[in-house]
Amino acid sequence: MDERVKLGVELLAHLEYEELPLSDAIDRLETITTDPHLTREILDTAEMRGLLDREEGLVRPAGGVYVSFESEVVQREGEFTCQRCGADISTGHFINFDAGEHGPFGSSCIRKVTGRE
Repeated sequence: MDERVKLGVELLAHLEYEELPLSDAIDRLETITTDPHLTREILDTAEMRGLLDREEGLVRPAGGVYVSFESEVVQREGEFTCQRCGADISTGHFINFDAGEHGPFGSSCIRKVTGRE
């Protein structure tokens, strides 16, 4: 399986929402890939594994598994570009998933990607 699919499935499994519009879920997946075929594969795989339900333009994560900012988010100083918004950042936030590291993100984008905002 493509590493981006594994990473995307894990990202969807960790979203802190009861439900969100499909377009918002795709917004998060675009931090991994902009390929519509891979995006669909990620969504289909997550749904087949029971990690989310899709219905009428909404995504409902199964929930219960969230990103721990204390143990799963690492901050590094340096020159980075936020993977979500494209801004230049000096502190990069990276999420350590089992499937691999995802980031860098700025301080507000890390919260958006994980569903804290």
